[in-house]
Amino acid sequence: MTETDGNTGVLSLVLGELGNVVEKRLARWQEERFAERMWRKDPTLWAREPYPPELVDRLGWLSLPFRLARRSAELSAIERFVEEVCAAGINRVVLLGMGGSSLASEVFQSVFGDRMGFPRLTVLDSTHPRAVRAVEEDCDPRRTLFLVAETWGSTVETLSLFRYFWGWIERECPRREVGGHFAAVTDSGSGLGELAREQGFRALFEVPPDVGSRYSALSELGLVGAALAGAKPGTLVARARRAAEGSLSAAAPNNPALFLGAALGEAARVGRDKLTFIAHPALAVLPAWIEQLVAESTGKEGVGIVPVVDEPLWMLADEKGVPSTPYGDDRFFVRLSLEGVKDPVGVGALLGELEEEGHPVVRLHLASRMDLGAQMLLWEIATAAAGVILGINPFDQPDVELAKHRAKEALAEEEAGGASAGGMGALPVESGGLVEALGQWIGGARPPRYVALQTFLMPSVLTDQALDRLRRLITESTGMTTTAGYGPRFLHSTGQLHKGGPDTGLFLQLVDRPADALPIPETETDLRTLIRAQAVGDARALEERGRRVLRIDLGAEPLEGLARLENALRSAV
Repeated sequence: MTETDGNTGVLSLVLGELGNVVEKRLARWQEERFAERMWRKDPTLWAREPYPPELVDRLGWLSLPFRLARRSAELSAIERFVEEVCAAGINRVVLLGMGGSSLASEVFQSVFGDRMGFPRLTVLDSTHPRAVRAVEEDCDPRRTLFLVAETWGSTVETLSLFRYFWGWIERECPRREVGGHFAAVTDSGSGLGELAREQGFRALFEVPPDVGSRYSALSELGLVGAALAGAKPGTLVARARRAAEGSLSAAAPNNPALFLGAALGEAARVGRDKLTFIAHPALAVLPAWIEQLVAESTGKEGVGIVPVVDEPLWMLADEKGVPSTPYGDDRFFVRLSLEGVKDPVGVGALLGELEEEGHPVVRLHLASRMDLGAQMLLWEIATAAAGVILGINPFDQPDVELAKHRAKEALAEEEAGGASAGGMGALPVESGGLVEALGQWIGGARPPRYVALQTFLMPSVLTDQALDRLRRLITESTGMTTTAGYGPRFLHSTGQLHKGGPDTGLFLQLVDRPADALPIPETETDLRTLIRAQAVGDARALEERGRRVLRIDLGAEPLEGLARLENALRSAV
């Protein structure tokens, strides 16, 4: 076991056969002065001249802990904004955003949220009409603030949600008060910033233009949400700066971020690319933020690390009662825990069994919730370092635009009432050929292949439970890893990996038929049409990349459709 103890918490690693190769990598990085060069933003770590633009103008995240610690006025502005929101009687904040623009705030809300005297923060990163309607029905418009979070200011989902809720507030509140129900966090100079000024938003926070959204947790994109959730952004930044000046600047062998990055990268090179998280419930949302960071950063050029989040965990036993796990040799496990919070029953035994079976296991233990910012910085550095080993640029996303283009085409077809309308080519769940189609799709696949469930449905606990049953069935029957994501959220998280990463994924896309359309003001379309078009656009993009895709239409009652699908899948596998 290797263990480091720094400002980011305790990192311990049981790497088995990987240990020697990781130690060699760290020794090499020490000779190359890797840590020093990274903090200097040296692009030669990832590429040769001419450097891709992302290596020139997207490394500002490394300066965030120092910039905000020096510029206390920006942190004070965030704190004053939260005080004003609370004083105005606002009890709900709905953050409208996708991917890295929203996930850090969701983590902070999960860890710090629902504190006395602070508004309840909800992240809406779904354009499904039922999800949007649920927020509308759950909020009092007179006491609700919408925080529009978007780096570029042009993401179609975020702008569509903004237009919808702006129209809702216009209908429910006096015209002079509408702008006061909105605030924005966006890149300096973006179109969203201009819109916020024109419409008289309550507040506008601008992010430095050299910070990409998935590395933005310690920028205003993350810290405004953290403050609204009741955390102290100044303390989060101070802890992150202390880590940056301490253990995260140390030479490679003593640097927990580089240790983790070396382990992630070298594991992926030998086929252990399924980064499986076992998180304590107190940190349950943190893996979703890490997922978008790792997947979008590393999943390109036919390589990548596949994050596995919220997968059902269990141990098996043979006829003599000897414990074992159903996991293949493509796994790499990470345990996230928090000081003062006990592990659920059985987790320790599972981790011990995984180590006995030779799986690499990393344990990250946070001493305090306020170390969350430092932990995020650790993962950002580790991900960037792993990119060096994989030979890719961790700061671009070359395959994301393909799905956007295909979605625009599908949207035009849908609006024209073309052949792709309605279920848009998906196989109805009640079809007599469903079992055969599932059998052909899964086709005897085994690890290192994995199954990705892409669900363009309303997120809910009941849907999560149904997806868990599908995931458990697939792993028990085939040994394959499973992932699951709600669309369109996952398009801004794992979408790049699905199309640009290793060709080992099997993609099962699930759509339904919501009754409400919910027109989007200032456009000629609606949210139902938009989410359908995004689903078919992503499926077409996957097919263009040669991926194995099956689309299922669950109908008007998706939970009933999921039950039918489970029965059919049981027969198919």
